[in-house]
Amino acid sequence: MDRENRNAAIAALVILVGFGVLAYWLPTIMLALGGVSTVLAALAAVLFGLALFIVLWLRGRAQRRKENR
Repeated sequence: MDRENRNAAIAALVILVGFGVLAYWLPTIMLALGGVSTVLAALAAVLFGLALFIVLWLRGRAQRRKENR
């Protein structure tokens, strides 16, 4: 495994663990927000999904930019 592959694997691990921990706590967060407003609870779930896709999209762009150099 060369340096670039190792760095990509570490980045993937950090992203998966980070979003995994957040996904684990998401129901608790949604229940707490749902006590205030159901719209806030739904917004938390939507933001979680959007954040995941944005992080993966930015990671893909960075990888493509690195390959084109």
